[in-house]
Amino acid sequence: MKTLFFGAGSMAHALVSGAIEAKVLERENVTITNRSNKKRLLEFAEHFDVKGVSGHLAPEFDVVILAMKPKDFHDAAPSIRRSLSSNTLVISVLAGISLQHIRESLAFDGAIARAMPNTSASLRKSATAITCNELLTEKQREWTLELFRSVGYIAEVQEHQMNLITAVSGSGPAYIYYVVELLEKAAIDTGMPEELAKALILQTISGAASMLEHSGLEAGMLRKNVTSPGGTTEAGIGILEESGIGEAFMKCVDAARNRAEEMGNELAINRMR
Repeated sequence: MKTLFFGAGSMAHALVSGAIEAKVLERENVTITNRSNKKRLLEFAEHFDVKGVSGHLAPEFDVVILAMKPKDFHDAAPSIRRSLSSNTLVISVLAGISLQHIRESLAFDGAIARAMPNTSASLRKSATAITCNELLTEKQREWTLELFRSVGYIAEVQEHQMNLITAVSGSGPAYIYYVVELLEKAAIDTGMPEELAKALILQTISGAASMLEHSGLEAGMLRKNVTSPGGTTEAGIGILEESGIGEAFMKCVDAARNRAEEMGNELAINRMR
C-alpha cells in the first residue's frame, strides 16, 4: 500500500517504526510530509529511509494517515484534500476528532477509519482502539487492522467510546511514567542511590506487568496477595488511600476524556467560522 503520513511527530514516528519492523509497511511505499518543521521532516525521512516531501502531493496514495497535532488539522485540510482520490483510505490518529468531522472538513465521501494508538507502538506494544465508517472495503478494513496489530494489541470499538479510550490507553503511558517518576523521586529523596532506584523500579514495573498479563489474576487480587496484614505494603497502600489516589485517578481520566471532547468541539466551532 502506498502510504502518506501527514505529520512527522511522535505518533507518526512510533507507527512507522513499528509497522516497518513488522513488514506491514515497506520503506519504498512510505511518504512523510508536514506543514512547517522541515528539519524534523528531513531527520524523520533519513532515519527511516523513507521519502520526505513538502508542498503539493498528487492523489496517488492508497492510504493517507492523519498524524499531525489535532489543532493543525484544519490548516492542513486543503493539502490533505488534494492528496485524496475516491479510492483512498483515510486513517486518523487525531484525538477528539470524529469520523463525521473528518469527512466534512475534507469534503471526502470515502473510507475513513479512526484509531487511537499510543506511543508504545514504536516497540510494538501499543494498545489501539479502532472504529471505521461503513465505506471501507473488506480489504481496507483488514489492512487497517493489520497495520495496528503490527504495533500491538487492537480492539474494534464503537465511536462513542473513543474519547474515553483516548483518556485511558491513549494517555495511559504518561500516567505510568508519572508514577515511576514519583516513585523514583521518593526513593532517591529518602536515601537510595539514583541508579539503583531506577533499576529496581524499572524491574518492578516490568515484573508487575508480566504478572498482570500471565498470572490470570485480577489486579486487585494480585495487590491483596502482596499486602500482608500489618506489613510494609499495607502501610504504604494505606497512605495512598488516605491521600485520595483513587479519586485522583478518576478525576484524571475524566479530565482527559472531557478534554478530548472539548478538542473536537473547538475544532468544529472553528471550522464553522
